[in-house]
Amino acid sequence: MQPIGSRHCFSDRRRTRLTDEIDDACACCRSGLQQRRNSFEDGVAGTTCPIPPGANFTYIMQAKDQIGTYYYFPSLAFHKAAGGFGGIRVLSRPQIPVPFPPPAADYTALIGDWYRANHTDLRYVLDSGKALGFPDGLLINGRGPNGYTFTVQPGKTYRFRITNVGLATSLNIRFQGHTMKLVEVEGSHTMQTTYSSLDVHLGQSYSVLLTADQPAFDYAIVVSTRFTTRILSTTAVLHYANSAGKAPGPLPGGPTIQIDWSLNQARSIRWNLTASGPRPNPQGSYHYGLVPVTRTIRLANSAPTINGKQRYAVNSVSYVSPDTPLKVADYYKIGGVFSVGTIADNPSYGGAYLQTSVMGASYRDYVEIVFENSEDVVQSWHIDGYAFWVVGMDGGKWSAASRQGYNLRDGVSRYTVQVYPRSWTAIYMPLDNVGMWNVRSESWARQYLGQQFYLRVWTPSTSLRDEFPIPKNALLCGRAAGRRTRPL
Repeated sequence: MQPIGSRHCFSDRRRTRLTDEIDDACACCRSGLQQRRNSFEDGVAGTTCPIPPGANFTYIMQAKDQIGTYYYFPSLAFHKAAGGFGGIRVLSRPQIPVPFPPPAADYTALIGDWYRANHTDLRYVLDSGKALGFPDGLLINGRGPNGYTFTVQPGKTYRFRITNVGLATSLNIRFQGHTMKLVEVEGSHTMQTTYSSLDVHLGQSYSVLLTADQPAFDYAIVVSTRFTTRILSTTAVLHYANSAGKAPGPLPGGPTIQIDWSLNQARSIRWNLTASGPRPNPQGSYHYGLVPVTRTIRLANSAPTINGKQRYAVNSVSYVSPDTPLKVADYYKIGGVFSVGTIADNPSYGGAYLQTSVMGASYRDYVEIVFENSEDVVQSWHIDGYAFWVVGMDGGKWSAASRQGYNLRDGVSRYTVQVYPRSWTAIYMPLDNVGMWNVRSESWARQYLGQQFYLRVWTPSTSLRDEFPIPKNALLCGRAAGRRTRPL
């Protein structure tokens, strides 16, 4: 496993309270790493006490049975707006065949929107009940237009791991004069389809192969916003080692507000059923479409005003953080922190309200989750602790009849999925990972203002085969302060 980029969390001032004033403390989440049986190490507010200013904390990252492209970022307050994120590459073991020849180099491209205001000012805007506003620009690996260069040798093929680490916007990427061959999506080898441009929604990661088969020039890598009235764009440089200068011709244009274009591209991404995964068995050996679904959960996003301020909600519940992390409170059986069942399986479309929302679920259930989006903006959803199969997406309202169009054979397995405006997306997911797991919007203002909840996957078993005990170095705060973890 190779982390790429900054490895540091950061803090601004001395902590005075455990909640509402966590802008001085930090926690780091590894998006997509499932942390099997160990949600204590997930690095979000519901599972982990914040790292105090000047202190250190070591997370135990487990990548068992995973390969592919992931990233990490600071998860508390609005620190993500200040950076501190980077890519993570989980490589296949040498004896496991990969369905493409080894590339000449493996590049990470972190693309995202950017605000001139610092993260504390942006947080103040949200706390004041106002909208975040439109981004000021786009960055590629933290740099502005033509600020970052990828060097290639003529005739060789390179792997680009592309992640949208932004706060607010879906993005499209294309390489001037070149095509991309998609080979991996968030831990799943895919059918190797060729694209001239690729949509990357908030929190999503893709691996593409690019062959340097054009005349030796410096070509533009162009990134631009999707589904926005005003289009932002930026560039990096694809530099041939023997370049004769800037490539002639215009920069490649990309899609702007066309939903059908993006929907059709998303449907074209299929799982490679013959490729091996992290273990020497075909990925397609688990026939996800043949497993009986034990429960259907429908999740509807909304943008209500509560107490005169802008909030965001799931099934009419806008999440608020308690004074003690949920997983810590659950482990020590501390009452009054949360209640299981405080968010319903189906939307009521009633008035929204504030609540520490936790949904209960049974270990080894097999669930269908339908994300329903009645708003005019694209949504992006992530579930910690899991990968899931994307079985369907379409415009309009979901109904039981929508299942007739599901892909139950080679839908891609991933950990972040988009839901288009006034559309729905359906996933299948085995609840095979005990713990307290964050389900959230990847639009960071929406997540911060309540469009998230926790899924408590529970079993009465106390076996270490099902869940690890609290880490020896776990930080304890709130109502758990002063307690002991376990003997060293």
